[in-house]
Amino acid sequence: MTYEQTAEIFTAPSDVERLKGWVRSLAINAKVRVRLRDGSSVTGIVAITPTVQVFRNPAGDEGINGSVKLEDPQQPGWDGLVWLGDIVDIEHLDSVTMGATKA
Repeated sequence: MTYEQTAEIFTAPSDVERLKGWVRSLAINAKVRVRLRDGSSVTGIVAITPTVQVFRNPAGDEGINGSVKLEDPQQPGWDGLVWLGDIVDIEHLDSVTMGATKA
């Protein structure tokens, strides 16, 4: 089986639950500001519902991580891929939540 690589993987149950919590918070079409561990933030609209997956780190160890793709209609052609493991906070900038869509 082939696994995609990521710089960081998570194996502790509390870390895996935290990542799953981010997935539940990132509904498709939601406008969010995501604050990252390095102090930076990314603002955009969730383009694809994220999932947690099995990855390998550069050392070959298996663990869990995931990513979310954000887009910004004010910057056509721009998208940002954010690793769920890098997120420390999510601020919702509209009322879109899981199970609801902007239609």
